[in-house]
Amino acid sequence: MSPLLYYALPALSSYVMLSIFFLRRPRLLHAPWVSAFCPRLGAHRGGSGERLENTMEAMENAVAQRADLLELDCQLTRDGVVVVSHDKNLSRQSGVNRDVGSLDFEELPLYKEELEVYFSPGHFAHGSDRHMVRLEDVFRRFPRMPMSVEVKEENEELICKIAGLVRHYERDEITIWASEKSSVMKKCKAANPEMPTAFTISRGFWVLLLYYLGLLPFISIPERFLISFLPTIINRTYFPFSCSGLNQLAAVVSKWLIMRKSLIQHLEQRGVRVVFWCLNEESDFEVAFRLGATGVITDYPTALRRYLDNHGPPAPAS
Repeated sequence: MSPLLYYALPALSSYVMLSIFFLRRPRLLHAPWVSAFCPRLGAHRGGSGERLENTMEAMENAVAQRADLLELDCQLTRDGVVVVSHDKNLSRQSGVNRDVGSLDFEELPLYKEELEVYFSPGHFAHGSDRHMVRLEDVFRRFPRMPMSVEVKEENEELICKIAGLVRHYERDEITIWASEKSSVMKKCKAANPEMPTAFTISRGFWVLLLYYLGLLPFISIPERFLISFLPTIINRTYFPFSCSGLNQLAAVVSKWLIMRKSLIQHLEQRGVRVVFWCLNEESDFEVAFRLGATGVITDYPTALRRYLDNHGPPAPAS
């Protein structure tokens, strides 16, 4: 055996053993985050499978089902009002080919009478309430309801106004900053650093890399929430690519990478709440909770409430 291997193999073996040891016992190295709430039942776009998305009626319905979290997206109108809207352009939601930012709040059109549920293709939601709502009105109506507020673009005015509303209504601990982009998240954290944050896409890949390199137990994690898609929904209810072959490949690769119980348990023990979206079938609820996730975000809060009442997930790591 060469001198290099003579020393390298024992060192590598020791590193692997230490990594596995601390992966299973992260609290020996890190004090866990303490969350102000436990989001087992999250309502996607306010519960967009049972009422028209992001309307007050949808949110009322989700709250009636004892939702723990409302998942929302925000846009800014021309006159500076923060509104709850997933899309920047109003075509899909209202049939009007205008951007939210090109209209004053009072000019915003009504939602269509029915909207297809994005994560349940072929299913449509209806409701008597077709009005877009201000984020401020949602905060007033549900003052202690935890919410995840996603910002999709680097709109500093929008970010600052959301941060200001959260402070004004004293919601810092129960309102999550969410964004797919790290550049947007950086501005969000600067605007209100007291709000907990969710992983961006690049930060999520970084955690996966650290996990597979064995370094994750030794690295600090500032985020408090991992809100991730569940790989089993790809090519069934979630089609991230227009090419079916790419969707099939993404389903296989992401399932192999993400659905690791040891990874999820490690994060949960460190106080990082793992929440899978957007799950609309009981079989997917079962997969998510068996993996050890804290909760699920769904378009159908009534269905998830029924599942939780009948089965109940294991108690999350404290």
